[in-house]
Parts: sequence; structure tokens; C-alpha cells
Amino acid sequence: MRALLPFAALAVLAACKPPPTDAAVARVSLLAPTRGPSEPLPSPDTTGALWAATGNPLRLVYGVPGKPVLLALECRAPGTSEAALRITRHAPADEGAAALLALIGNGWIGRFPVDATPVAGTSIWQGEVPASAREWAALKPERDASLTVPGAGLLKLKASPLPMQLITACRGKKDAAPAAPAIPA
Repeated sequence: MRALLPFAALAVLAACKPPPTDAAVARVSLLAPTRGPSEPLPSPDTTGALWAATGNPLRLVYGVPGKPVLLALECRAPGTSEAALRITRHAPADEGAAALLALIGNGWIGRFPVDATPVAGTSIWQGEVPASAREWAALKPERDASLTVPGAGLLKLKASPLPMQLITACRGKKDAAPAAPAIPA
């Protein structure tokens, strides 16, 4: 009988709790959020787009000459074990958003994490991926590639030797310096 006393005391304490009420509901908003994700953008027209070198030999941009840049690749810490490529999709991103950017081409699919990054008063998609990642082979010059990030449309990338030259240079290997006409970044 003494062994049951602790359990009886717990039962009495549990019985003292009041039943649930609607008061808790009043503290929680059941309304839908006032802001959701932005409307998806259409795929950009890439007629005449090309890869081009910039004033920085470790940075390439992709776009139509005379129009805003659509994509940028920049090598960070070249030739080191921390070598990485910063990939920037110049398309609006919702503040605080994160996504996977898909790079598809030449029999490869790369899924790279990107975040909405504040740049010049707006948020755009940006992420860093190790230069050693095999998925960069999607940018081999044999065939065109494509890139997509949620809400920013499909970006068709024309085949060019420049991206793989930059990737090779970033990895610290020979035959790497991109040489091409520059378009403003």
C-alpha cells in the first residue's frame, strides 16, 4: 500500500489542473502569413549571351552585352585546399531565403546551396562551392548547360572554355587564365 502512495499523490496533482480552454488559442495567430514567397520570374532571354572576363582575372560573368549580368563565377582562395567558387545568380531573392541552385549539363547535375545575399540594397542568390567539386564538370565546353534556382527561371548557358579554365585555375592547375572580351559587371 505504501508503494502506491506516490502514484496517488501524482493523480491528485494531475486532477488539480484545469481543463484546456480557448485562452491558449488567443495567444497564437491562426491567420495566414501576410507575406509569402515572391511570384516566380520568367526565364531570361539569353539570345546573344556569352561568358566574359572582367577586370578581375579570377571572375567571369555571363550575360548579354549591354544588359545586366545574369550570372557570375568568382574564385576564392585559388590554389589552396579552401579554394571555392562563388556563384552569383543575379536575380531577386526574398530576404532570408535559401535554396539549391541546379547546374545541369554535359551529363552532370550539381546542386549547390545558395542564400539570399544583400548586394547593393537588394537580395540576390549567392553561394560558395569548393572548386574541387566534381559537379563543376557541368560547365565543360562540349555542350550548353542550364542553371535554375527557385523563382528565378531557367538560365541557358552557352558552351565556352572560359568557365572550366577559371575552375582549373582556382584548383591551382595549369592552363587556366581566362581570356575573353570583358563586359561590365
